[in-house]
Amino acid sequence: MSINRFLVRESDSLDAALKTMDANGLGLAFAVDGGGRLSGVIGASDIDATLARGGSFGGQVSSAMRPDPGGLPVDADPAQIAKRMNGKGYIVPLVDRERRPVDFVSPARMRRIPVAEPVLTGNELKYLSECVTTSWISSQGPFVRRFENEFARLIDARNALAVSNGTVALHLALLAFGIGPGDEVIVPDLTFAATANAVIHAGATPVIVDVGAESWNLDPEMVAAAITPRTRAIMPVHLYGQPAEMDALMELAERHGLIVIEDAAEAVGARYKGRPCGSIGHAGAFSFFSNKLITTGEGGMVVFQDAQIAERARILRDHGMNPGRRYWHDEVGYNYRLTNMQAAIGCAQVEQMGRFFTRKMEIAAAYRARLTGIDGLRLPTEIPGRVNSYWMFSVICDLARLGLARDDIVSRLANAGIETRPLFYPLHTMPPYRGYAGNREFPNASHLSDGGLSLPSSITLTDAEIDYICGVIARLYGTRRLVQRAASA
Repeated sequence: MSINRFLVRESDSLDAALKTMDANGLGLAFAVDGGGRLSGVIGASDIDATLARGGSFGGQVSSAMRPDPGGLPVDADPAQIAKRMNGKGYIVPLVDRERRPVDFVSPARMRRIPVAEPVLTGNELKYLSECVTTSWISSQGPFVRRFENEFARLIDARNALAVSNGTVALHLALLAFGIGPGDEVIVPDLTFAATANAVIHAGATPVIVDVGAESWNLDPEMVAAAITPRTRAIMPVHLYGQPAEMDALMELAERHGLIVIEDAAEAVGARYKGRPCGSIGHAGAFSFFSNKLITTGEGGMVVFQDAQIAERARILRDHGMNPGRRYWHDEVGYNYRLTNMQAAIGCAQVEQMGRFFTRKMEIAAAYRARLTGIDGLRLPTEIPGRVNSYWMFSVICDLARLGLARDDIVSRLANAGIETRPLFYPLHTMPPYRGYAGNREFPNASHLSDGGLSLPSSITLTDAEIDYICGVIARLYGTRRLVQRAASA
């Protein structure tokens, strides 16, 4: 982004300055005098204060700007720049010998803040080296069973099977319970497509229902209304780490003789009334993709309450081969195995789970402290009895109040070097799944998806970066509010 996106003249109107600030997405502008020399900085809060003193949107930038924004020479060395920014998230203009702005530096230019990134600072390399030096690099090797056992202890599960990814974990769970053609599985409308894909791959029919407005997860009343004689299973998703209403769903399942398979791909560490998510239903599926709290690059885990069902899944995972008769296949199976190398990374990740989860909670608390009170921004609901693992700290933007589309907000934050992700599209809106929506309505999923945004949530996020992100969001909202006031003035 060019420095020109930030420049206004001292003689420009406050309305014109607002348009510049809104367009660059950072909620501020640098003022220049008649000779093009840097003379001040202006933000939404400065305009707000001027209006409170009786000023108007037609007033000049010079009436509201803060003089001497402290530009640095364009040839300033990195140490000077770092000292000026001081980890505070400042945007610093760079000027030539005549103090004309020619460039700027910002946290965005020093480091683009990702939504998520893996942390591999434990024993990952040590354990991988052991795999290589011992030649145990395929799915045969001691780390696979070790990873299964350690993960089972982590989430208080009885039987855990490591698999190649989270999608096949769901698929394997369905197959292990004999769910297939002619059966229906109830899934939430707001979820990643893998939830429905696994049902379709099993030959069953996904039945899409709306989610709750506060929990963003399966609404038990809507689930009850969708149950038919063909329903075999309910597949709640603990979306973005927020636990679903498991008591009500388990009660429904017991009453109707149904299987509950938890899609806990995003919920390692989340708890529902003291119980780890993924260990409450008849089966639970997890993902270890690189953006998850625990990663193996690709990979997943499926856990079962019933040991016999788990054993059938184990056989299906390995081509349907009879465990006591090598190369004898009792049924058509799959190659859904995890490699020893991936499992080695998983073991190192489990060892760090306590530190990872603690940092997730700190990041969520920091976002709440800084974003609470921004008019038109809705934070995740904290529901009594549930511990959200905050795989992603996701917010809902009031698009009508902002006068922006969600993708416009994404673009503005990207200009500031902040990577964000939109919430998932509702299943019922996408071509492969429309036929599974029936005549049901999906107002909650549609509203959440339209305005939903996931903020950077990696445990590598620093407190200074959180300050910067929240400052940009606050300025964006403040600027938009003033733009709308100016339009109606």
